[in-house]
Amino acid sequence: MIGQVVQVGGGVYVVSTEEGPREASLRGRIKQDDDDGDRVVIGDRVELRVADDAVTIESVLPRSTWLVRRTMGGRRRKIVAANLDRLLVLVSAKDPPPSLPVVDRMLVMGESGGLECLLVLTKVDLVSPTEAGALLADHAAVGYPVLMTSTVTGDGLDAVREVLSTGSSALVGPSGVGKSSLLNALDPGLQLQTQDVGRRSRSGRHTTVSARLVPLGPGGLVADTPGFSDVGLGDVEPDTLAACFPEFRSHLGSCRFRDCTHLHEPGCSVLEALVEGRIPTGRYDSYKAILDELATA
Repeated sequence: MIGQVVQVGGGVYVVSTEEGPREASLRGRIKQDDDDGDRVVIGDRVELRVADDAVTIESVLPRSTWLVRRTMGGRRRKIVAANLDRLLVLVSAKDPPPSLPVVDRMLVMGESGGLECLLVLTKVDLVSPTEAGALLADHAAVGYPVLMTSTVTGDGLDAVREVLSTGSSALVGPSGVGKSSLLNALDPGLQLQTQDVGRRSRSGRHTTVSARLVPLGPGGLVADTPGFSDVGLGDVEPDTLAACFPEFRSHLGSCRFRDCTHLHEPGCSVLEALVEGRIPTGRYDSYKAILDELATA
């Protein structure tokens, strides 16, 4: 029997099958091989063995895409979800204040795993339309779709609902940006737990306690994953980072040196595009910061 893992938490695996959801345990060999705690994640297609009332995950089928992150300052690899179609990176317009370097790190996670990436600006009711439009202007300029939303006014919810109505998607973002609030507004039946942003730190408390895929709309699945504020990198190496920036890609084959780092080399097409204003300075600064971290990790 083949199924898809739709919830992981507390050692329990819920698998969606043609016969309905089944709770399953891991085969002993998978447990022994599970050094990183990511042998089975939400979205995985798995082979099940059913004996009497016991359901066991026997194997994990090959993954087509993956969402991977790495602990900040470390090399430990952690797969968050697999076989997803797209990644929605949430960033709040205010409360907590937006951090564009964090946004860029999350986009790198999605790009490196083969996911389509979109940006969702939440809490736009807390700022003026002009301020909201300026926050992610550089990202929109390089081709990322930007959806502006408010769970208070309802603005933008239909657009997000349409995106999530087909395929499988993941929502990620720093704590407090309103992932659970957004999903609840799209489908009140989800009843995800939400909490206010802490007044002292202005960073949201984590509200999602387990990873799961939830149905949304006529044919969509949405991964709701635990919030995190310190974002590490996934399966990215120094020589693959540039390809995770879409605005770099058309220039990568034109540099004078094949091993160009796009930092200082003469004849670098990326640097030429930067000088000409075709690559936003803020995005290039994020590239340099991430490259420096990867080089010293």
